[in-house]
Amino acid sequence: MEVKRIGVVGAGQMGSGIAQVAASAGYEVVLVDVAEGFLERGLAAIRRSLGKFLEKGKITQEAHDEALRRIRTSLSLEALKDADLIVEAIVEDEGEKRRLFERLGALAKPEAILASNTSSIPITALARSSGRPERFIGMHFFNPVPLMPLVEVIRGELTSEETRDVVVEVARRMGKTPLEVQDYPGFVSNRLLMPMINEAIEALREGVATKEAIDGVMRLGMNHPMGPLELADFIGLDTCLAIMEVLHRGFGDDKYRPSPLLRRMVQAGLLGRKTGRGFYVYDEKGNKIG
Repeated sequence: MEVKRIGVVGAGQMGSGIAQVAASAGYEVVLVDVAEGFLERGLAAIRRSLGKFLEKGKITQEAHDEALRRIRTSLSLEALKDADLIVEAIVEDEGEKRRLFERLGALAKPEAILASNTSSIPITALARSSGRPERFIGMHFFNPVPLMPLVEVIRGELTSEETRDVVVEVARRMGKTPLEVQDYPGFVSNRLLMPMINEAIEALREGVATKEAIDGVMRLGMNHPMGPLELADFIGLDTCLAIMEVLHRGFGDDKYRPSPLLRRMVQAGLLGRKTGRGFYVYDEKGNKIG
C-alpha cells in the first residue's frame, strides 16, 4: 500500500508537529480539529517552525512554501474519508480516543490505516474500537515533533505485518527513526520516563531538595538536557498524571501511584508551560521566568 494522503486529528502541539513533518516529507495533509481557533493556532505554530528552519538554512524557500501548500484544514472528520493514513493526536484520554476511533473506523476507506499518537494507552484496546484492528497501530511521536527523531511503533494484538511495514516506511520518509516496541502500558518511553518524573515530584513534596536542586542534579550529574520538573512542565502536568494513571491501572503496582502533589497541581489548573505556571512560571511565549 502506498500512502499519499495523511490525516491528522488534533491541531495541538503534537498534531501540528505531525502535520508539519508529514507535509515536509511530501505527503498531502488534512489537519482536523473541533474549532477554527485551534486550527489557526496549529497553523501558526507550523509557520513559526518552518520559518525557523528557513532562517537557519535547513530548508529552502521552495521547501518551506511547498510544505505549507500541502496542508489544508477542516472542522469535519468527513474530510479524512480519502486519507490513506489517519493519525490521532487528541487528549490523552482513553474514552475520548475510543469514541473518535469508532467514528474514524466507520468513515475511513476500507484500506486506510488508523494510528494513535497515544503515549501510554494500550493499542489493542483502541484498535478494537476502530473495527479494523488489523489496520490499526500506535505511532508515538515525541515533542517537539519537527526536532525529535524517534517514533515508537506499537503493534496491537491483531495489527498486521503489512500495516507495521507501511507505517515504518512513512516514519522513515518523515526523517524519523522508527523503533518497534510491544503493547504494554506506557510502552518503553513513558514506562521509564514517567516514574522518574513522578519520583522527582515526590522528592519535592517530601522536601528532599528544592525544585532547582532536583533539576540541577539530573542536568549536571546525569547529563539530562532538562531537569524532570521542568520537563514535566514542558509535557503538561495533566498529561503526566494521565500517563501515571494508565501505568498504575495497567500494572496494578503501587510503584506507579501518581504523586499526591502532581494530582493536586492538576486539580489547581497548574499544568506547566501551557497555563503559564507549573513547577516554574512562564511568560506568554513559554520562556521560564521564575
